[in-house]
Amino acid sequence: MGPTQKSTLQTLLSENRIFAPSADFVAQANFTDPGVYPTAFADPVEYWCSWAEMLDWFERWHTPLIWEKPFAQWFVGGKINACFNCLDRHVRAGRGDKLAFIAEGEPGDVRPVTYAEALVEVGKIANALKALGVKKGDRVCLYMPMVAELPLTMLACARIGAVHSVVFGGFSAESLHERINDAGAKALVTADGGFRRGAVVPLKRISDEALALGCPTIERVLVLERVHSHVLAATEAAKPVPDYDHGQWVEGRDVSWNALVPQQSPDCPCEPMDSEDPLFILYTSGSTGKPKGILHTTGGYLTQTYATAQMVFDLKDSDIYWCTADCGWVTGHSYIVYGPMQNGVTQVIYEGSPDTPDKDRFWQIIERHRVTILYTAPTAIRTFMKWGDEYPTRCDLTSLRLLGSVGEPINPEAWIWYHQTIGGERCPIVDTWWQTETGAIMISPLPGITKTKPGSATQPIPGIRAAILSEEGHDQTPVQGALGYMACAQEDSAPEHGPEVGGILAVTHPWPSMLRGIWGDPERYKQVYWSRFEDAYFPGDGAKVDSDGYFWLLGRIDDVMLVSGHNISTMEVESALVDHPSVAEAAVIGRTHELKGQAIAAFVILRAGAEPHEGLIDEIKAHVAQKIGALARPDDVFLAAELPKTRSGKIMRRLLRDVAEGRVLGDTTTLADPSVVAALKEKYEGQEG
Repeated sequence: MGPTQKSTLQTLLSENRIFAPSADFVAQANFTDPGVYPTAFADPVEYWCSWAEMLDWFERWHTPLIWEKPFAQWFVGGKINACFNCLDRHVRAGRGDKLAFIAEGEPGDVRPVTYAEALVEVGKIANALKALGVKKGDRVCLYMPMVAELPLTMLACARIGAVHSVVFGGFSAESLHERINDAGAKALVTADGGFRRGAVVPLKRISDEALALGCPTIERVLVLERVHSHVLAATEAAKPVPDYDHGQWVEGRDVSWNALVPQQSPDCPCEPMDSEDPLFILYTSGSTGKPKGILHTTGGYLTQTYATAQMVFDLKDSDIYWCTADCGWVTGHSYIVYGPMQNGVTQVIYEGSPDTPDKDRFWQIIERHRVTILYTAPTAIRTFMKWGDEYPTRCDLTSLRLLGSVGEPINPEAWIWYHQTIGGERCPIVDTWWQTETGAIMISPLPGITKTKPGSATQPIPGIRAAILSEEGHDQTPVQGALGYMACAQEDSAPEHGPEVGGILAVTHPWPSMLRGIWGDPERYKQVYWSRFEDAYFPGDGAKVDSDGYFWLLGRIDDVMLVSGHNISTMEVESALVDHPSVAEAAVIGRTHELKGQAIAAFVILRAGAEPHEGLIDEIKAHVAQKIGALARPDDVFLAAELPKTRSGKIMRRLLRDVAEGRVLGDTTTLADPSVVAALKEKYEGQEG
């Protein structure tokens, strides 16, 4: 393991606090019997079938699992529709008046949407997409703000069998262009803009720029008038309206949402989908620099998101659930749209930033809507800690009964702050590990069963088999099987587990929501996820198991950085840096950051004739943000005469991390010029001072 992982491991070794769920919480919890662990471990396929039986199928499957490594097929022969399970079945059961969403915009507008209203709206959006020529199997790209129309459009795609590809609204025109073309999207759904930190994000203008780069498969662009509608309302109320660039209207290509969607019939029958038909493509960074189009299909994904939402979040009919993610990320897919809505929960969705108009916006939302379950990221939690207790203590947070964490490992200090300041020491915390690729939660406490430790995701959920492997692929997990996976539930007599072991996390049995491949590139799928170990899925994370059988995630082991919970490829950032006219060569690493988890640090060599000048570093940072998106903007850019390389020419990122984090330099015997590292270290310390 790399130095950062060893450092994390040393920190985690000192964490011995244990928190059991309260008697009051256990008394009302959905799952309280630890016997679910050995039952599921003994026969994972039968266990997942028991969950699949709870969904509404048009035709039942005939074969639960066909596993031809590395390709899985779950519930083979079954016919199902994701939208039907999220909307129709609740309305048919007489629960149409139940709120599905309370959608709050950053400017303060609040829109309640019932399940019956959502079904009507989705039917109209689905028919609008059909009117634009979208058919079953076509890909539809969504580049929208976090308003109710985004999840409703996702469900409309699912209703007619179109494959949605949601692109986060913070990505640049070039990133959008690349994702549209890789998916071969037929239509783009966007908005004139969205609100963020009091300003307007010009989504239509960025979309125009992306299409101008060349997107030959796009035939129509459907444009939601999000900002325009707000401008009209604000004008009527004599409120100030921010200026924004709404882009250019292209006749014959661009279609107004307001002119098309409301006029459609709400009657749109669900398309029966094969269990293995594609549901969506979602792009995540890859170590080669080219984003990977992660493909998820229908039946298995619906089964595991439905099950995990119910198991992990202890969902009740009375809950007001809030996942703070954007639908541009997998968390928004699985734990805003498909998991919670299959369970018929009421949830809050929020468009803007947590510090607008003030740093108590999240806590005001919780108080205003009486939120009971909060699912957010360690990056956000650390930011809230930095802002201070004064903001959450302004608000009444007593409605909260469960807290969740997602996106990256949460450090114990942040866990304790979350537990005390936000949860009032009464709310269990479910610290969840999973990925875009896994589709659903894989390792997490079950809040009515599991004793938690700050910073540990605890144990694989029932039905998931995970292990810690050595570099050579040997299973080093101290405890195997159901005994280890239920140890945390034992009251006083946990079994002896042997020494704590660190290594590489692996999943050793197929699971229903697993990715079915990389869109258009099956060989890359095999190489990235299945070539490292003979019989296990390789997620790319380091982990350890402690003496109680608890899993501790230690971060990425490859060259993908985890910045604010989002994977960003070093190669992708380096490519953007070298695209700057002054930059000849670049190396990028993720350094430890107290708020983001990792921050991007870039070491660059200037081209001959390019001289350093005031503003150059800011210019380079802005160039990366323009090429890739604001998330990829480097925190640090350091100008260097040379980069540390092996004799074969490979950049030694381990040593750059040593430099960036101020550690004692490691072994330099393989470097072509060992003096380079010392010079870099001196340069770094000079710029820091």
